[in-house]
Formats: sequence, C-alpha cells, structure tokens
Amino acid sequence: MTSSHSRTVTASTIRIAAAVIRDDGGRLLLVRKRGTSTFMQAGGKIEPGELPAAALARELREELGIAVDPAAAFHLGSFSAPAANEPETQVEAELFELPTTGEPVPAAEIEELIWLDPKAAAGIELAPLTATFVIPRYGRQP
Repeated sequence: MTSSHSRTVTASTIRIAAAVIRDDGGRLLLVRKRGTSTFMQAGGKIEPGELPAAALARELREELGIAVDPAAAFHLGSFSAPAANEPETQVEAELFELPTTGEPVPAAEIEELIWLDPKAAAGIELAPLTATFVIPRYGRQP
C-alpha cells in the first residue's frame, strides 16, 4: 500500500552542460534565449551518449560561434535547479569553467548576450541556476 504522503509529480528533468565564462575584468557571460526574459549561463542539453564537455563545446559553437576544446573545460560540479523557461522542470547541470576564446556572437536561439558584473546583478532577471549557484560561488575572480 502506498503512503498517504505520496503524490504524483509530473515534473521532468533536463540534463544540461553550462559554462562559467569570465572576461579579464571578472564579468560573467550570460545569454538570453529568444522569447524569454531570463539570463543564464551559455550551454544546453546533453544528447544521449554525449559527454557533458562535448555537449558544451557543441552548444557554444552553435549558440555563440566560439570554439572550445572540451579538454580545456574545468568541471566545477553537478547542480540541480528549477528550469528558467520550462514550468515543472528541473535542470541537472554539469557546470564547467572555460577560458574566453574568441568574441561570442548570439546565434541559433540566443537573442542577447551580456557581460555581467556579479556585483551589479540586482535588477537582472536570472535563471535559478545562475542566481543560486553561479553568482554566489563563481561570481568573483578566483
């Protein structure tokens, strides 16, 4: 018999790889997808059988036109947060720090990119992953 506390949850989970990219001044690269108002780390969904760092390199090439060597990606950890633009959905994020290579240009579904000074994040609508983990933990120069 099931517990009276059990409930059916229809939430889904998306596995993503996301990038912490800083410029020389310590600002973080954030992107906003077309038709949304939330800024987040660049990156995207990990395809079945794809390694997270390879997924990240593919997404950064597609979305920002920058080439990344997956071997240069430093794994910061795995994080879970509510998805910014998909209700009842969690993201399971593999977060990587990457050196800045090339000049990113919005492409594919990316409408806008910004270089955010973490000390000036107030008033910017941030994805839960960015607000909860990235800014507090990685929003300063190492």
